[in-house]
Amino acid sequence: MNKIDKLLEDLCPEGMEFVKLEEVCEKVSSYQWVGTEERYYIDLSSVNMDNHNILNTISITRENAPSRAKQHIKAGDVLFATTRPTQLRSCIVPEKYSDHICSTGYCVLRIKDRTLLSPSWLYYNINTVPFLKFVEKNETKGGSYPAISDNSVKKYEIPLPPIEIQNEIVRILDKFASLAAELQAELQAELQARQKQYEYYRDKLLTFTKIGGGTQGITWMKMSEIGDICMCRRIMKHQTSKIGDVPFYKIGTFGGKPDAYISRDLYAYYRKSYSFPNKGDILISASGTIGRRVIYDGEDAYFQDSNIVWISNDETKVLNAYLYHLYAVIKWKTEGGTIKRLYGNNISKTLIAVPLIHEQHRIASILDRFERLTTDLQAGLPAEIKARQQQYEYYRDRLLTFKRKTA
Repeated sequence: MNKIDKLLEDLCPEGMEFVKLEEVCEKVSSYQWVGTEERYYIDLSSVNMDNHNILNTISITRENAPSRAKQHIKAGDVLFATTRPTQLRSCIVPEKYSDHICSTGYCVLRIKDRTLLSPSWLYYNINTVPFLKFVEKNETKGGSYPAISDNSVKKYEIPLPPIEIQNEIVRILDKFASLAAELQAELQAELQARQKQYEYYRDKLLTFTKIGGGTQGITWMKMSEIGDICMCRRIMKHQTSKIGDVPFYKIGTFGGKPDAYISRDLYAYYRKSYSFPNKGDILISASGTIGRRVIYDGEDAYFQDSNIVWISNDETKVLNAYLYHLYAVIKWKTEGGTIKRLYGNNISKTLIAVPLIHEQHRIASILDRFERLTTDLQAGLPAEIKARQQQYEYYRDRLLTFKRKTA
């Protein structure tokens, strides 16, 4: 028998008492301004969910306070955002924000007697699956965003074990949450280390002595000398649809998921009649985020003209695999104001180092391995974090599930 089971047997042999939040929480007053004092205005749009702390606030006075900045909060209050899209965010107010202000868009749960109910116990209970289902059932759907009223929130019932049991379970959940946060930080640090390692070797392998330096086996060439700059035929908006046969990638969806399609007939005609990349060609973005790289995989797809281009290089001279990594270190000369553009003339004049083919193979092979290690870790990271979060939520909900005491 573990410690919690022993406490439950000793202190709650007949089951657990449940109480509505309105029974254990008191009404919160409006903030009363004094002169020109400054207060923090709490914002739950950015919350450190692992430490239950607020990350972002702004400083306000009576003169510039938002119209909804009215609720007077104190340390230990539990805040819950009642309106989507920030709905379901919550935090415990730390000491540094005591006697400050939050919006009326948040439900403030202030415990009447902390010898009977712990703020952390309350916080964990309003982050369980049963509470989220309660919110979905009781929120109003008529306005711009779904919302739940403070009064409805306070109708929710939570288990109220003796404070000794609350403290023991909170201790376990805090430790579990801390371990999950540490693991996530370690995974992120490992990913960053892999990325830096790849970038270090990429820059080292692709840094060559400039013309006149005499680097053996290196030929310096303008991009125009290794192949023509190509792009797909222009596609008009009326030729696209939200659903269809062949994905059409615009600059905003390049390297991601398409949001437009063209007909198969149009695709077949354009592919046959105009420039089209070969499998393995390196497509690059020429607008916005300059030099984003995508290896064309040969699958049916079409690409926005002028914003997405490629070089029709002869692979007996310059390998696509080499160009892929080289493009990542080129300092492209761009034009334009807010939105930068990489014009064909800029690409044509760009000078690149071209090693012998066997050296290109060697460089690309090394960098491919480094990039694969980084990509594999990057792909696995969200899944690992999600698995840990689900594991934490499973045990949290189990620890907070009790047999109800019968009357």
